[in-house]
Amino acid sequence: QGQLVESGGGSVQAGGSLRLSCAASGYSFSSYCMGWFRQAPEKEREGVAIIYIGYDNTAYADSVKGRFTISLDNAKNTLYLQMNSLKPEDTAMYYCAAGPWRICYSDSWREDYRYNYWGQGTQVTVYS
Repeated sequence: QGQLVESGGGSVQAGGSLRLSCAASGYSFSSYCMGWFRQAPEKEREGVAIIYIGYDNTAYADSVKGRFTISLDNAKNTLYLQMNSLKPEDTAMYYCAAGPWRICYSDSWREDYRYNYWGQGTQVTVYS
C-alpha cells in the first residue's frame, strides 16, 4: 500500500506564494495520474491540477490557470504545487491524489471518485 503525505501549507497574505509538496512512497509516477484537489468549508472538493509524467501532460482548473503550476520530481518521488498570486478564495484544505494514468487524458479528471489514493491534506489560508 502506497502513501501520500502533503506538506507546505500555511497562512499567507493575498498576493503571496506557497509551494505544496506531496511525498509519494510505494507509487510509480509512470503508472498514475497525480493530482491536487482542494476543499473549502461547506463546499465540494474540486480538482485543481493534474499531471502525468509519461507525456508531461498537465491540466488546470480555470480558477488557477496562470497562477498555479503542478510538477513532479521523479527522483524524489515528490509532487509539487507552486501557488502564486494567492487569493482569499484559494483558502481550502489541499489534497494530493493518485489515480489510473488514463484520467490525465480525460475530461473527467476533476471527478474525485476516479482517484484511488489520497493524502491527509494540508491547510492553506489566504488572508486579505
